[in-house]
Amino acid sequence: MKTVTLAAVVLCTAAFAQDAGVTAAPAAPAAPAAPAAEAPVDAVAQLDLLWKTRDEPAAIKATDAAISAGLKANPDDYQVLWRAARFRWWQADGTVEGQEKLKKQLGKEAWNLADRALKVKSDGMEAHYYVALGVGAYSQAVGVLTALSEGLEGKFVENLDYAIKANEAFDTAGPHRAKGRYHWELPWPKRDLAKSKSELEAAIKLSPQHLRNYYYLADTYLKDGNAKEAKVQITKVLTGNGDWDPPEARRVKAWAKTLSTKIDEELK
Repeated sequence: MKTVTLAAVVLCTAAFAQDAGVTAAPAAPAAPAAPAAEAPVDAVAQLDLLWKTRDEPAAIKATDAAISAGLKANPDDYQVLWRAARFRWWQADGTVEGQEKLKKQLGKEAWNLADRALKVKSDGMEAHYYVALGVGAYSQAVGVLTALSEGLEGKFVENLDYAIKANEAFDTAGPHRAKGRYHWELPWPKRDLAKSKSELEAAIKLSPQHLRNYYYLADTYLKDGNAKEAKVQITKVLTGNGDWDPPEARRVKAWAKTLSTKIDEELK
């Protein structure tokens, strides 16, 4: 027995109604198509874009939201994790005197996020680098002597040296820059200003546009008793072009004004 399709039934019914002079009921309107699902936001692309304006209140708020959303969607996303660590370090780096508690918290967050990234990708150069910077910020907040007593120097140096070997030019020579500052910050007798200069000069050779390289070098020369050369370096910061990274330039130029005053006092 042949199966009668629904379409055939509809056609026959419509034809019968037309022959009988009966007006067929209009067909029910088609259901509206479901709206297309929004494409998921690319958290990595969003974080990189927001990084360019990271010192603006709206960008800070949006970055926090992007980190939260990105890690909620995938808690083990290496690319989001190290960028989240980068942002927390930046916030810690921007704290001022009297905000040690906040700096400690942000430094530890950066460190923890980078550690999480390493659990996902143990050879991730970026994660090693931001572990070091997070540990560094945390150590500055609690005090270098306390950090040394907690055994944090090894964690800082090991991760930073890994980054230097893997990609010394990363973050515009960031590994050399951080190593140079490390040798400056150590207390006597561990402090080594010659090594500080050497690392910072390596950073300048790789990334001559980065004003923080000259700022740190000026501070190293000042601590070494050479205020004249410190003045040369700090002038490069104050007169340097910051278009390559405006948020970084604004921060370092603000610091440079204070350091320049100290240098001028030494030169009197």
